[in-house]
Amino acid sequence: MNKEPVSRELFDEVMVPNYAPGNIIPVRGEGSRVWDQEGREFLDLQGGIAVTSLGHAHPGLLGALQEQSEKIWHLSNVMTNEPALRLAKTLCDHTFAERVFFANSGAEANEAAFKLARRYAWDNFGPEKHEIISFKGAFHGRTLFTVSVGGQQKYLEGFEPAPGGIHHADFNNLDSVKALISKGKTCAVVIEPIQGESGVVPADLEFLKGLRQLCDDNDALLVFDEVQTGVGRTGHLYAYEMFGVIPDILTSAKGLGGGFPVAAMLTTAKIGASLAVGTHGSTYGGNALACAVAQKVIDTVSQPEILKGVNERSEKLRQGMEAIGERYGVFAEVRGAGLLLGCVLTDQWMGRAKDFLAAGLEEGVMVLMAGADVVRLAPSLIIPETDIEEALSRFEAAVQKLAK
Repeated sequence: MNKEPVSRELFDEVMVPNYAPGNIIPVRGEGSRVWDQEGREFLDLQGGIAVTSLGHAHPGLLGALQEQSEKIWHLSNVMTNEPALRLAKTLCDHTFAERVFFANSGAEANEAAFKLARRYAWDNFGPEKHEIISFKGAFHGRTLFTVSVGGQQKYLEGFEPAPGGIHHADFNNLDSVKALISKGKTCAVVIEPIQGESGVVPADLEFLKGLRQLCDDNDALLVFDEVQTGVGRTGHLYAYEMFGVIPDILTSAKGLGGGFPVAAMLTTAKIGASLAVGTHGSTYGGNALACAVAQKVIDTVSQPEILKGVNERSEKLRQGMEAIGERYGVFAEVRGAGLLLGCVLTDQWMGRAKDFLAAGLEEGVMVLMAGADVVRLAPSLIIPETDIEEALSRFEAAVQKLAK
């Protein structure tokens, strides 16, 4: 085994340069704290971009992984396995869903959702009904199909020609959807209940209700991308519950495995029937190790006291960031839900979110960006309140230095 020392410089030597990681290399984590190679401690408000839903080295997840690792690791889908079946049953019991498809990432879950939407329309209405409506500013993944459905041209540049039949409406503007939707051509409307990558922008309740009605009127499926908002992130197991708008298809990933790669597409029995044998698949989808860990995540996060705690922590974190924003004139608003918050920079700080990330690291706190104008926070759902207080103190010290 290669045990040679590694450094940030090695990344530039051996990795494709599609990422630009920071200079520190975390090597250990516990709860909401991580330590780098030099032993420096950081409070983690990144959560691996809304992934480490129960923090680092959670004993329940460690136990589930250890227990399953001594049984079956992998079977592919030539055979099924107990953890996958148990997890699928749990997801159906806790949601609107009746059928589940497992994958490894949010992009793959979305790819499956978009393929299913087209296949269902093809089965029931014919090949002309294949168009998908998404929204400007949306992010649905990096496969060619999902990046095309996403509404950010910068991620598609250089990869055309893109799949056709995709239209982009204006987020929170129902009239823009009405101008595009067609009973004869539209198979699905795809939306994030809270747009993540474009700035943590929540959908309006009436807008989502309007989309549900438009889809019903036009025999189109409503697809909720809950890759970032799902698994307790908003204080509900899934964000659709917060809005009271039930989708036809829902995708889940990120926090579902608490850091272990796993994803799921949820739907009804009627719609799911269109993914008949041989129409879609995944070698690792439904992996026994991943599903065992995800089972423990769902069992933990779905507890009422955990979801209630998300909202309590959210209020503490939101109030703290709003206070920092007021004292130093850096945030115009703090928006989002639960522990997915976006701190929108004021005009004089526009375009400088990256500076806040760098300053935070110097003071021992890890935050995120959501575009150049928003500082994003997505910590563990069970981050101790004392850690929130300390993280806010460290972040204020960073802001104070920037403001000078």
